[in-house]
Amino acid sequence: MSSAYKLKCPHCKHGIRIRNSIGLHDLLRAAYLQCTNVNCGATFRGEFEITHEMSPSGTPNPEIRLPMADSAIRRAAIERENASQMDIDDLLSTGQ
Repeated sequence: MSSAYKLKCPHCKHGIRIRNSIGLHDLLRAAYLQCTNVNCGATFRGEFEITHEMSPSGTPNPEIRLPMADSAIRRAAIERENASQMDIDDLLSTGQ
C-alpha cells in the first residue's frame, strides 16, 4: 500500500519528507518537513489532524467524538481506492 502523503515543496515542487513529528493530542500531530531537493533545502512545520471518521471503530474510545464523514466523501474515498487496485480479470489475462 502506498502512502497518501504526497506534499510537494511550494518553492521547487520536489517531494517533501517528514523529518520528525510530535503528538499534540490524540487527533493532532505537528510535523517538521524538509524538501528532498538538496539545492532548495526548504524546511516547514505542518499539522496533521484527524477530523472525521470514514467508518466507525470496532473498539471505540469513549473520550473521542468525531463526526462521520458525509456520504460523498466516503464514496469518493472508495472510488479512489478501487481505481488504484488491479482488477483480478486483468491480472489473469496477463498470465501472471
